[in-house]
Amino acid sequence: MNLDEKQKKTVASWIQDGLKLSEIQKRLATEFGLNLTYMDVRLVVDDLKLVPKDVPRVEKTLSSAVAPAGAAPLDQKLPEPEEESTPALPGSGKVSITVDSIARPGSLVSGSVTFSDGQSGIWYLDQYGRLGIGPKQAGYKPSAADMQAFQQTLERELAKMGL
Repeated sequence: MNLDEKQKKTVASWIQDGLKLSEIQKRLATEFGLNLTYMDVRLVVDDLKLVPKDVPRVEKTLSSAVAPAGAAPLDQKLPEPEEESTPALPGSGKVSITVDSIARPGSLVSGSVTFSDGQSGIWYLDQYGRLGIGPKQAGYKPSAADMQAFQQTLERELAKMGL
């Protein structure tokens, strides 16, 4: 899609104002009569070499070991929890999670989890929407309260990322 100079400047000002791509898509339709798909808007913004404020820039690092589905590699050190500052009572339902900057192979999104009793492991969400957990200690099963808190915390974190 080719925009004229006035339209390009307008889109650039919208980006500076902090509009999200979906909002730019709607404004292009209402103000210029341009009905573009979301992907078209992304390409236009990219062609103009603009960076929307709603796109976080994350440093990506590759993990040295890849775990098979449902199991953490033995040599992988899991990151320390970032959110938990006070010790929780086992089974209290207080968990902390981290989200990997690059998802594990075979998953859409992945990360690590530390449950209220201090046990940790990995988690992943596959392309079918199935949630998997790989505890670091073989045979470990988190309490029902921990699982509920884990799912709620995960849902909040994924919502922050727009997933």
